[in-house]
Amino acid sequence: MQYRTLGNSDLRVSAVGLGTWAYGNDTFGEVEDQQSIKAIRAAVDSGISLIDTAPAYGAGHSEKVVGRAIKGIKDEVVIATKCGVYRDGSDYVIDLSPERIRKDIEGSLKRLDIEQIDLYQIHWPDPDTPLEDSVEELINLQKEGKFKYLGVSNFDKNLLAEIRNLTDVISLQPQYSLLKRDIEDNVLPYIIEKGLGILTYGTLGGGILSGKYNERPEFEDEKDNRSGFYPFFSEENWPYVQELIELLKDIAADYDKTPAQISINWTINRPGITTALVGAKSEKQASENAAAADFNLSEEEMELLTEKSDKIIDNLQT
Repeated sequence: MQYRTLGNSDLRVSAVGLGTWAYGNDTFGEVEDQQSIKAIRAAVDSGISLIDTAPAYGAGHSEKVVGRAIKGIKDEVVIATKCGVYRDGSDYVIDLSPERIRKDIEGSLKRLDIEQIDLYQIHWPDPDTPLEDSVEELINLQKEGKFKYLGVSNFDKNLLAEIRNLTDVISLQPQYSLLKRDIEDNVLPYIIEKGLGILTYGTLGGGILSGKYNERPEFEDEKDNRSGFYPFFSEENWPYVQELIELLKDIAADYDKTPAQISINWTINRPGITTALVGAKSEKQASENAAAADFNLSEEEMELLTEKSDKIIDNLQT
């Protein structure tokens, strides 16, 4: 495993992190809690030190699972969670009001069963709440010792600049993969210039870049809603994505690795990327994800994947 410093903080994080949206048990299909805990433990045993979660994942259920999994090993991991998005039935509600932020962090600390969150992130921008009001409460919570460092997720360059004028921020969590690279236009150069860290989510495009689907999946499980979040599974996009999958398989065969490992390795070796967050429903997946940091693609292979990615993205319907 490779370890890196997150932004201008003293947090040392693994190049491959664990994303825990699936453990909420309502978006990526049915997942048994005990199996999720085993996957988290396997990830840590394999060298993964960053675990990312959020109250919105299963209305707090993911945080509860993470809390159970890290009992006795909290000193071995960096815990990142979020505020500003909560569940109202099947709906995701964005709310960065000071009252909601305080409620969110108190709930997260209780569910995770920890005294301080290492990285606390604004989940999504809230156009209905002045950013100054949100930041004022976050500063208060930080002074109270509720969290160590502040990060943001899904912010564009302008919002990043705005919040950095109000308080210190060490990282951004955007969606980024071989199938989605829009942050490269202006967000990524800004991140690099300012010395911030990046934690990517959607690193495998909802699992499509794992190469495990020989036919286009329909996701009939009512608890599996990933195709609504990731457009790559649509009928019109499926053929284009398969061109990229074939290249991933060819390169993977040369390394005796999986297409998922090649996708992850490409991501963590892109400029400005600190950590690629990847989900894992099993111990095997967790260990394989971690092993994606144990080798490096050649410059030629990186360029080949990037060029293929460029062509595929130009044809995708989003």
